[in-house]
Amino acid sequence: MSDLEQRIKTIEDRNRNVEIGKAWEVSWTRRILLVVLTYLAIGIYMWAIDLPRPWLNAIVPAVAFVISTLTLPLFKSAWIKVFRVRK
Repeated sequence: MSDLEQRIKTIEDRNRNVEIGKAWEVSWTRRILLVVLTYLAIGIYMWAIDLPRPWLNAIVPAVAFVISTLTLPLFKSAWIKVFRVRK
């Protein structure tokens, strides 16, 4: 394989990995996993410090996290539009 062919293969491999990473960032699997882990971490913390109904109260921050992850792309789009106008 020539040097040029090897360089092209390296670039294509890198691009494939970048695309997979981007797909993971916007996947529902990642979002659901983060919600579950957030709920568990907060529930365990609330339980450890002996707050009343820790598992019920842990729902609020987990839901807030979901809302923030779902609305961030909207804010990002708006920010990009404003930023493009400035340039």
